[in-house]
Amino acid sequence: MVSIRPMTTEDAVAAQRLLAQLGYPLELLEVRRRYDAVVRSADHAVMLADQDGTIVALCHMYVRPALDKPPEVVVQSLVVEQACRGSGMGKRMLAAAEAWAADRGFGSVALASNISRTPAHAFYEALGYRRAATSHQFRKALA
Repeated sequence: MVSIRPMTTEDAVAAQRLLAQLGYPLELLEVRRRYDAVVRSADHAVMLADQDGTIVALCHMYVRPALDKPPEVVVQSLVVEQACRGSGMGKRMLAAAEAWAADRGFGSVALASNISRTPAHAFYEALGYRRAATSHQFRKALA
């Protein structure tokens, strides 16, 4: 049995494991710190897929108001436990993100995917997502 539910503080260890599979190895304290910051905002949500007591997927989404594009919901991160990939879990997580967006009156969901994640691109396109832009992300460390 699979249920999609909001993440809680008690899920930090599972989130740490999943984020590491996505390429973001973080200390548990840092996962908790980031979760606490995200959960304080009504414009963010972190949903988990719980399969018989085991967390097998994570999806973080947020509302993005913007001047240059329509306001929409952005899927910031989506990861499915490696052993569960191809099982439909990612599709269920994106459906939950889309429902969250629709419940808030938004007409679109956007996401970014690293250029190296070719299988993920095919997955998103199969679900009706279309490549809307290509760009480079720039970052400057301030400390």
